Amino acid sequence: MKQKTIEEYIEVIYALEIGEGRAQTGRIASEMNVKPSSATEMLQKLQKEGLLEYKTYAGATLTPAGRRLAQELGRRHRVIASFLKIIGVEKAAAELDACQMEHHVSRETMERLETFVEFVSRFQSEPPWIGSFKRYSKTGELVECRLCDQDDSEKSKRSRKETI
Repeated sequence: MKQKTIEEYIEVIYALEIGEGRAQTGRIASEMNVKPSSATEMLQKLQKEGLLEYKTYAGATLTPAGRRLAQELGRRHRVIASFLKIIGVEKAAAELDACQMEHHVSRETMERLETFVEFVSRFQSEPPWIGSFKRYSKTGELVECRLCDQDDSEKSKRSRKETI
């Protein structure tokens, strides 16, 4: 079983449980764009993996392990989509891309992205260097950030003092 496929099923089941109270096989198949028999086969495999409970005609409910996986995937999606929006990707594209990327990002990369998004979100307004980046992305024109220049000149002064 491909991890991405497993994760996509878990996400669909989680969303259906939240929205409809349960995840019926026909609805899962419809959301996954597969035949009901294919969905049933996958649900049986995911039950063996301990990610859900499956009952014929009743559908599937996530186990605590399945729910934790779904919540982790949701967190990954939100962080990646937020990062993409910060760097200027339009909301709709950021959401679509996050759906794909969330299944392929290493733990280390996720931790760095999450730290970056958290850092940027702590500013009351957009940090000046983000605006410079967005302008560079659109025009190719590098606009110096006055705050960055101040930091660089301070570093330069310190390094000159350290070498003396």
